[in-house]
Amino acid sequence: MSKLPDLHESWLPKEHSLYRPRHGARQRIALVCAIVFLLLPAGAFAMGVRPVDFENRKLASFPSLSQGWSFFTSLSPWATDQLPLREQAVHAAGGVSQGVFGEPAPFGQNTGNGNTPLPANTTPAAPPIEFPKVQEGTDGWLYLGAEIANPCQQTQPIGAIVKELNQLRNGVVASGRKFVVAIAPDKATMVPQYLPADYLGKSCHDAATAAFWQGITKLNYVLDLRGDLNAWGAKLGAPVYGPQDAHWSDEGGVTMTRRIADALQPGISNSWLIQPGPVWTVGADLPPLMGSPVPASTTGLSYSILPDGIHDETQAAVDTDYVSKPVHLATAAGPGTYSAPVGLLADSFTIRSAKYLGSVFGNLTIEEAANATGNGIAPVANLLIQDKAIVVEVAQRTLVTGGFNLLWPNVESSILRTLAAHPMH
Repeated sequence: MSKLPDLHESWLPKEHSLYRPRHGARQRIALVCAIVFLLLPAGAFAMGVRPVDFENRKLASFPSLSQGWSFFTSLSPWATDQLPLREQAVHAAGGVSQGVFGEPAPFGQNTGNGNTPLPANTTPAAPPIEFPKVQEGTDGWLYLGAEIANPCQQTQPIGAIVKELNQLRNGVVASGRKFVVAIAPDKATMVPQYLPADYLGKSCHDAATAAFWQGITKLNYVLDLRGDLNAWGAKLGAPVYGPQDAHWSDEGGVTMTRRIADALQPGISNSWLIQPGPVWTVGADLPPLMGSPVPASTTGLSYSILPDGIHDETQAAVDTDYVSKPVHLATAAGPGTYSAPVGLLADSFTIRSAKYLGSVFGNLTIEEAANATGNGIAPVANLLIQDKAIVVEVAQRTLVTGGFNLLWPNVESSILRTLAAHPMH
């Protein structure tokens, strides 16, 4: 018997039981969807649409080859962030999820602070738990998921964090410079009353948070701002954190400015007059993380600082883009101001502090602390050479992880070597 020639099933007669069309209706639909998925972002990019940092973080940067194998694992977050129309897609998915299913869309999970990679010699103490990016509270309150996730996924205990902070402080002081750390408390710490009665990670969050504050407040160079923030909230009759925002309002910025100034020169704020100003409204930063298609806003009071009690040194507009470049503030002068050069390594909480810092510090340079990674370590270290005082502002949720990049051995040693080579004695 002769062997029948091999035929693709689509070439068989339609009457044949094995006949299958090469492109059925479902195949055509899938093909069209694939083409749209691949070409729509490319077309949008060609038309000038560019990705924006609509989430509560900066866009992932292109990884460096010096990172070794982590270069490949870091490519995916970079590629995702660079997709044009991603913000619109997230909002559309969020609207469908809320409208059809009555719940927020599960846009990935958050198992850490998200922006800062862990040093190579650390590993999670336990298998990661999947936490939501945003923890929904009561009465419309929202909390950044990292505030719950990070205490539950520490890479090292608080004792080790304290030891590393002391090493950094001792090295800075040995170079003849002053050193201060200002911790921006989590909203979950300051306004816990709107958290659900029970939520994923509650027990480990509460335990780790208590241990964190117990250990960190023993350091005399660390500024614990919780009491001041609570007192201001009691005076206002409302918390100084917005219901749908992950950051403090301007009261936090003024508090941080006063405490840093007094730490560097005790009593300098005694002559200050702080006056309330206009109300401001900006977009809230947590709803976009849930894909909410409805714009949400947060509102607060602005303030003016008169360092000598007479002259207003507060600038109406201050550059806060210290992520892409160092920002130098040099507008304040006279009684009640601090004139010595100060370097501030900061995160996003300093955004609402910048104009107040600029009203009392006459020679202040702000740099994003997270920039001190990879090829950015040396530039950040060199920037500090000129400074007589170094201040670190760090969010509680970042420091509690044990993976704060300024405490990585390679970053810390590079900064301290640079400062030691250029002492201020």
